[in-house]
Amino acid sequence: MLNAVYQLKRPRQFELVYKDITFDKENAIVRPTHLSICNADQRYYQGTRSEEVLRKKLPMALIHEGIGQVIYDPSGEFKVGDRVVMIPNLPSEKDEIIAENYLRSSKFRASGTDGFLQEYVQTTPDRLVKLPDGINLTVAAFTEFVSVGLHAIGRFMETAHARRNRIGVWGDGNLGYVTSLLLKTMYPEIEVYVMGVNESKLNDFTFADGTYQINEIPEDFSMDHAFECVGGNGAHKAINQIIDYINPEGTIGILGVSEDLAPINTRMVLEKGLKIVGSSRSGRADYLKLVTLYKEHPEVIDYLENIVGEQIVIREIKDIAKAFEMDIHKLIGKTVMIWDK
Repeated sequence: MLNAVYQLKRPRQFELVYKDITFDKENAIVRPTHLSICNADQRYYQGTRSEEVLRKKLPMALIHEGIGQVIYDPSGEFKVGDRVVMIPNLPSEKDEIIAENYLRSSKFRASGTDGFLQEYVQTTPDRLVKLPDGINLTVAAFTEFVSVGLHAIGRFMETAHARRNRIGVWGDGNLGYVTSLLLKTMYPEIEVYVMGVNESKLNDFTFADGTYQINEIPEDFSMDHAFECVGGNGAHKAINQIIDYINPEGTIGILGVSEDLAPINTRMVLEKGLKIVGSSRSGRADYLKLVTLYKEHPEVIDYLENIVGEQIVIREIKDIAKAFEMDIHKLIGKTVMIWDK
């Protein structure tokens, strides 16, 4: 069967190529229905990655956040028509110590291998997780993004000391929203405070115990632990401000992605005995936990609706470019492509 694959040939230029899919006894086939654009996709689309990286990885189909409907599954685990979230991480081995998303041998869709911007996606059944019936499909489209926050919280909880009365989250964007929402949902007894730069965005964090603009944090404010969800050029400023306000022996979870090196106040890291934990991507176990959380706490889906941005129906290749261009100019929220192919 010929499969239409929409690859980014060079920045801001998509091309349609056809690749053969063979029905076999190992792989399921899914028709994508809702795809969400990530900042990582935008770095390729806009060409802000280094020339060396672009030459190495393009042409490539983008998108690693998406859901679809099963059209074929030889394992019998899924029925035709089942709504599933697709896992972009593609491990080739198992390790007793290192998680699948940190193994250097693992591949990741839309980062060196074709992503979900295809008419059909062929993958092993273990890279699929069934979604709850009746779930908001637009929200479900960025389940991968939410799973990254859940994964980071899990790593944090394995590392941070037991005094967890108050946690600070730096970042008023999508990642800060998801991380603080999951924290408050999973650990309601912990006080969660969010720090940001945009008052109107902070007003959406209604589930948090409090919010502050970064230049208005009280001098006597402190917290036991913190998460950095800023990334980019503001990452080092956020990390250094966290170092100023965090209590001794606290843990800092770093989630924001930066292209440049971030200078931080290592003197105070040493003086306070701080731990810094980095987290990236997620694995199958995180998706299973997240889907369970969706079922047990349906209010999470309601809150996540607040970060749904543009919804664009995709019928031809020019619609894909339109979606990416609109995503560039969004103020907040996730841009979701509704795949009408």
